[in-house]
Amino acid sequence: MKIELYIAQLLYRYQCVTVPGFGAFLTEIQSAKRNESSNSFSPPKKMIAFNANLKNNDGLLANHIALAEKTSYEYAVSAIQYEVFNWKKALEENELFSIKNVGDLRLNADKNIVFTPYDQTNYLTSSFGLAPFVSPLVKREIFEKEFAALEEKEILTMIPEETKSANSYLKYAAIFVLGLGIAGSIGYPMYQNQIASETILVETAVQKQVQNKIQEATFFIESPIPAVTLTVKSTAEIKMPYHIMAGVYREEKNANKTLRILTRLGYDAKRIAPNKNGYFPVLYGSYATFAEAEKAKQEINEKHNPEAWILIQSL
Repeated sequence: MKIELYIAQLLYRYQCVTVPGFGAFLTEIQSAKRNESSNSFSPPKKMIAFNANLKNNDGLLANHIALAEKTSYEYAVSAIQYEVFNWKKALEENELFSIKNVGDLRLNADKNIVFTPYDQTNYLTSSFGLAPFVSPLVKREIFEKEFAALEEKEILTMIPEETKSANSYLKYAAIFVLGLGIAGSIGYPMYQNQIASETILVETAVQKQVQNKIQEATFFIESPIPAVTLTVKSTAEIKMPYHIMAGVYREEKNANKTLRILTRLGYDAKRIAPNKNGYFPVLYGSYATFAEAEKAKQEINEKHNPEAWILIQSL
């Protein structure tokens, strides 16, 4: 059984897909990116990493294979173990192994696994249909203005007396015109401010009259309408999308038996609706955050069921 296809399917839905006895493939969402050198834009995507220390069976991959292949959970676990054995053998012999649509695995000098992800597949479902594109370069022309220094040279000329008197009259006329301009620039804003002040006074008086009328209408109501009290009930419910799976049973009586046992042990156990294959799932409990679910799963793995795993689904 080739399990590469099922790993790729789960990477679209989950942040962590563990291959028991081998390692875990982790995903992290990367925002849209711009490449300045090629003027290209890439949509948001899921970046895939590999952690060889996460080898415990969380049940996710095995349960997915069992449902897809319509076989038992135990057979799926055995198939995964056999496939992992072949992967390790290929790494030891060739020091390189490829998982289709996921990435390449190789051994370094210290015999540690180094993972190189593929970029061709985007596992972020919200970016479905979005492809990288290249935008034409926007050219910006810069206009520089150069100012040359002007040298003033003093020229001495003989000016007749008649010309001097004419120039004096022109100076006085220029000063008179300039004074009119300054007076206009100062007087017109003052006129505008006076009009605005008078407008504010009129509006204030009108507003006071309106307020007085409102107060009279309020104080002289003979039969006031009784106050109405509205009670708003909060309908928001805390969503608990993280569930710890106890098992999936072909027979409903076996699911009910497990439910009674877990309830007697003190777990907040419950059954959920049968899946598309007609199996009956039983839960240890549901949690609001992944951290709470992970903590509870570790306790359950140590004390009661080492095969318990986390289901992420809004019920």
